[in-house]
Amino acid sequence: MSARSIEIFPVTRMPEIRPGDDVAGIIAAAIRKCRMHVRQDDVFVVAQKIVSKAEGRIVELASVSPSKRAADWAAQWQKDRRQVEVVLRETKRIVRMERGIIISETRHGFICANAGVDASNAPEGCVILLPENPDRSAENLREKLALEFSAPIGVIVSDTFGRPWRRGLTNVALGVAGIAPMLDHRGTPDQSGRTLHATVIAIADEIAAAAELVMGKAEGIPAAIVRGAQPGNEGESGADLIRDEASDLFR
Repeated sequence: MSARSIEIFPVTRMPEIRPGDDVAGIIAAAIRKCRMHVRQDDVFVVAQKIVSKAEGRIVELASVSPSKRAADWAAQWQKDRRQVEVVLRETKRIVRMERGIIISETRHGFICANAGVDASNAPEGCVILLPENPDRSAENLREKLALEFSAPIGVIVSDTFGRPWRRGLTNVALGVAGIAPMLDHRGTPDQSGRTLHATVIAIADEIAAAAELVMGKAEGIPAAIVRGAQPGNEGESGADLIRDEASDLFR
């Protein structure tokens, strides 16, 4: 395989996203303002936060009545009991809950801090939830953006997660459309001619992480285009990146 380069372009000049906004249309307008060009097989990485905002996945904390469990936990660790209650409501399974930290499994199957509930970049007095169906959100964006630019493209809806046994955060793919989320090298030879038996690359996560380099948390750049990644044809979804119970050695 010949060497190739990858380019990453931030999509700037986007306004604040509000419930009901057409995210694909706003991204397309920003791209045209910046005189950027979209090519076939470009991958759009879009921050979960703006997708959730547009889909109305916003909770006003003033409307939340905390349970005793949420109130007791919040009091012990000096947390907002209303926000803790929202986290518990969004949680399918508590993985770990101690030292003021909640690691939970969401209904989607993601393992992350606070079930993905986040107050950063949220309206005052509110928290933002993960999209109900990130793959559907990605597919909706893909359909509209492909139509806008008359080109087959891929879309990743991304979020920032922590990782077990590793410090720091990294972007990962929640929803995927138009590309294969994984590259399966099993059965192919390595450079020495040995057959690979376990190498499946989470290419969607790698693209999402690369895009974060130009997006950032505080720069107000919620989308980027990754060019040249060659992630392969579509056929699976972001949900396929989630390890099933049968192969989870830590459950």
